[in-house]
Amino acid sequence: MALKYKLGTEVEIKSPPEKYYNIFKGQAFHVPNAAPDHIQGVDVHEGDWETHGSVKIWKYTMEGKSDLVFKEKVEYDDENRSATLIGIDGDVMQEYKSFKGTYQVVPKGTGSLAKLTIEYEKLSDDVPAPDKYITLMVNVTKGIDKLIAKAK
Repeated sequence: MALKYKLGTEVEIKSPPEKYYNIFKGQAFHVPNAAPDHIQGVDVHEGDWETHGSVKIWKYTMEGKSDLVFKEKVEYDDENRSATLIGIDGDVMQEYKSFKGTYQVVPKGTGSLAKLTIEYEKLSDDVPAPDKYITLMVNVTKGIDKLIAKAK
């Protein structure tokens, strides 16, 4: 029996949706500056910063553990302003058979609403839900929002 699930949350941000989405679409190298306590680096492994299907390797810290790695293949949806990071290797894949983190942004008032979701399949019943990864996504989103505000 497959153990597939979906988890998500929403975060209101002050940034315009285009600016937030563009960080993921072509400027992911700014994320370590936006959230240095959480993301220590991101490098292109295959492709480039803005091409659908490119592969990036993220170095991150979570729950006091540093030197964690997430290798992902990105899918962009320009119409819906969403970037989906599909896990293909790294620490997260020790607990999950599949892992897709999506950052989507929609206009809301004078700012935006960031919709953060994770679709995942557990390797076993005793694997916890990836709440810690949703928390990481929230922290990254808040950091990006602050970075964009400073650039104004």
